[in-house]
Amino acid sequence: MSIKEHRQKAKDLAKEYGYLPYMIERYLALWGQDETLEFLKACERPIRTSIRTNTLKITVQELKERLEKKNVSLEGVPWMRESLWADFRNGSPGAFFEHMLGFYYVQNVPSMTASAVLDPKPGETVVDLAAAPGGKTTHLAQLMENTGMIFAIEYDRNRIASLEANIQRCGVTNTIVMRGDAKKLDELRIEPDKIMLDAPCSGEGLIPLDSNRKTSKSMADIRFCATREGNMLDAAVRSLAPGGTMVYSTCSIAPEENEYVVDDILRRYSEINIVPTDLDFGISGYTEPYGVHLDKSLSLARRFLPHLHDFEGFFICRLRKDT
Repeated sequence: MSIKEHRQKAKDLAKEYGYLPYMIERYLALWGQDETLEFLKACERPIRTSIRTNTLKITVQELKERLEKKNVSLEGVPWMRESLWADFRNGSPGAFFEHMLGFYYVQNVPSMTASAVLDPKPGETVVDLAAAPGGKTTHLAQLMENTGMIFAIEYDRNRIASLEANIQRCGVTNTIVMRGDAKKLDELRIEPDKIMLDAPCSGEGLIPLDSNRKTSKSMADIRFCATREGNMLDAAVRSLAPGGTMVYSTCSIAPEENEYVVDDILRRYSEINIVPTDLDFGISGYTEPYGVHLDKSLSLARRFLPHLHDFEGFFICRLRKDT
């Protein structure tokens, strides 16, 4: 396909599916025509609602029994025992009494998976950057059995209220909420055992959940997000304790915000290495997106895509700092 044909095809698909043309041009360059069509069609399908059982307050079985009595249809997520696909019929997931009591958290499966990949242990010191609204913070707390210490750091003053509310609702007691800039994490002079950085991003993977994202971001926005993400990851790397582990994740499908950002860190910090996520689903991270040669170890990262996994788009990379 010539450059002219490529651009015309992108314009045609953009008009048909309601995207900005530059986005389709990138998809065609990344995946080719057939897979791009699969992706575009998948983004028109709704994503299933999922909930995470808050095992600080209730068991999975007890929650299932309570919700099934209220005509909620539930199905276990095979790779995460505390997670459930949930069909609330015509009800709102946040309106049930069990939700108000903190028995479950409405959270998408890839988001839960990122916390599971970090695998915090009881007694450890953990930092959750860009923590609001608290899905990962509360999940980390339950994985740590409410022991150790979590520093939940959020810059946006308006979002801190939701973070604190969810921490209280879920019965989390091992967490300190701090307002601060993730890019200045090393100024706190702490060396956490583990760091969760689910970075603020363009949200290009959320198109199945929000069709407005087909037209809401420009290429300049993606570049801005990538720069910010790189600065946040850089600060996290500097703060992480030797021998420590961190997870970098985004709800973006853009290599510019994912593999490119991690590749830059690998080039600048010889003590940082990508380690396996131990996930048996998802696909490997890209090592040659758009023909750009990146560190081969990026194949150890995991990607989730709507047309392959029936999730929103998501990226997870686990990093370890040598002692």
